[in-house]
Amino acid sequence: MKYIESKKNDEIKQIAKLSSTKYIKKTGTYLIEGFHLVREADANDQKILKILVTENHEDDRLVKKYYDNAIGISDDVAQSLSETKTPQGIFAVIEVQKKEELTDLSGQWVMLSDVQDPGNVGTIIRTADAAGYDGVITSLDSADFYQPKVQRSMQGSQFHLPIYRMDLHKAIDLAKESGLIVYGSEVNDQAESYTELEKTSDFAVIMGNEAHGLTEDVLEKTDKNIYIPILGKAESLNVAVAAGILLYGLKI
Repeated sequence: MKYIESKKNDEIKQIAKLSSTKYIKKTGTYLIEGFHLVREADANDQKILKILVTENHEDDRLVKKYYDNAIGISDDVAQSLSETKTPQGIFAVIEVQKKEELTDLSGQWVMLSDVQDPGNVGTIIRTADAAGYDGVITSLDSADFYQPKVQRSMQGSQFHLPIYRMDLHKAIDLAKESGLIVYGSEVNDQAESYTELEKTSDFAVIMGNEAHGLTEDVLEKTDKNIYIPILGKAESLNVAVAAGILLYGLKI
């Protein structure tokens, strides 16, 4: 196993760029960090191209499995690659999964309309995974799911269900053409309470931007707009919390 001590090393500089959406698209690879994510990637047959590990973890079974592609790094290098204050000391460079073009939808889907906080995007995807949804579609102005903060929030759910990034209007049209009912979520008690809906097995639910919710043009394209009754004095719910309520509440 070769060892890299300096964060100024050319290979480390290239790997550090893998938190950039532009560079991820250019190389077709991205970087994940931490034992849980690396183990999830391995368990879900992701193509791991390199593992970088600090000296105290060189005997880990994953490192031994990928020993020919493993690189030992100093704590200084680990800190330079990490998005956290206390890195776990293990990283992996993974090949971006190639997806077929999305031409048909079935089952239950979550759509995100300009949800920009990485933690919210990751948490909603993780919740969709936990609730047994068939996939997630994010708008082009939502936080990119390859961002390190989104990766950490997803906790490996990105390896369990398909995630697409596309124009939201096209996604809504595709859902309707595929026979799904499209629900828009809004903070408006003139909409229908999600608790009163007649449940169906095939639908898509759209969650809106943290500050502004869904835009009028999106709300006009949906089949039905729904809301979560506010029983106390809070004006609204965090979008990830609201998604958790709806994703489970809409299930049959």
